[in-house]
Amino acid sequence: MFKKWSNSGIGILFAILGIILFSAKAVMVKLAYTYNVDHLTLLLFRMGFALPFYVVIAIYTKPNGPQKIKSKDYLWLFLFGFLGYYLASLFDFMGLRYLKAGLERIILFIYPTIVVLLSWLFFKKRLARNQFLAILITYLGVLITFWDEIGISGDTVYWGGFLIFLSAFTYAAYLVGSGWLIPKFGVLRFTAYAMIISTLCILVHYTVIADFKLFNYPKEVYYLGLAMALFSTLIPSFLVSSAIKRLGASTFSIFGSLGPVSTIILAFFFLDERITYLQVFGMFVVIAGVTLVSRKKA
Repeated sequence: MFKKWSNSGIGILFAILGIILFSAKAVMVKLAYTYNVDHLTLLLFRMGFALPFYVVIAIYTKPNGPQKIKSKDYLWLFLFGFLGYYLASLFDFMGLRYLKAGLERIILFIYPTIVVLLSWLFFKKRLARNQFLAILITYLGVLITFWDEIGISGDTVYWGGFLIFLSAFTYAAYLVGSGWLIPKFGVLRFTAYAMIISTLCILVHYTVIADFKLFNYPKEVYYLGLAMALFSTLIPSFLVSSAIKRLGASTFSIFGSLGPVSTIILAFFFLDERITYLQVFGMFVVIAGVTLVSRKKA
């Protein structure tokens, strides 16, 4: 009994720490932007600092299970790495130029509803009435949150919100499409490969359009890039994987609502971001809708 409780307790601790660390990423990005770094360079720093760790993981982990990995599986892996980590991260960093960190996390939090909709559209999975109502509730919450922000931030909030929505959409598409592939590689190996592919895509993107002034930024930019790589990318990815293993995906999803809340709290202390009562109400509406969808999926 004690062993079971201990295992669950560790899973809960890992889930909370992982979600909070992931949520801190938006705050670090906003802090880095105060030093006049562009989104692509900052993204390159984040992924570049994390790359050596994922290379080691890719080398020293083995495929999961007896399923044979085919050549076309690697092509699919490249597609999902491009979609789920390169595009999703790029849209996210771009959107944070125009949006508060707290609002960014609220929009990203809707990705489970997009997963349900994409599964319904492309895989003909049944969309229950309760799921449909939960999705409507979720987007109503986003609308409430943005309604108050428009008067504060102006029209740029539309563009920022659209970019963050694209980030949530591409990440959801990655989750829907890669589900059959992950068991072949194993979670750690698949994630490592996807992150390596994403980093290569970012490097190519940077080579094509950037000016190669990688060493002309204040030291704080490099510190924040390293912190994002370690504390908001690498470490939480292991914490979340371990938490899901101990608690199960359905139980872990309950802790997901900590994401928007922790980002808003961190943004309040580190960025002096203020959020209105109407936006708080909208956030809880979004959390309620996503929680209903997640429970129905489970």
